Amino acid sequence: MKGGVFSILKARFLINDDAVKNWRFIVFIILLAILMIANTQRYEQKVFEIAKLNNEVKELRSEFVDRRSELMKLKMESTISDKMQEKQIYPSTVPPTKIEVKKEEEKSFFKRIWQ
Repeated sequence: MKGGVFSILKARFLINDDAVKNWRFIVFIILLAILMIANTQRYEQKVFEIAKLNNEVKELRSEFVDRRSELMKLKMESTISDKMQEKQIYPSTVPPTKIEVKKEEEKSFFKRIWQ
């Protein structure tokens, strides 16, 4: 047991005759660790990007609601009439009349022949 622990501490497994197998395994583990770190980094970047985009969506949604309420206020008849009175244009006191256009019926081919 003591010889095994001391040989591990002195890293004799890296300089023995069959050390090539050990080095391959160590390099493989190091590559896996690098891939895992890179994958975690990309994942965290995406999480931060999603959080940033969610905040931007909330801001844009609140701006949209503000603009829509402002537009509704501007579209009100009282607001429009106040703005037009500044230009000395007043609302009509006579209500509009509906104009109806009667369309003549087009005669079918057989009715035109029999006339």
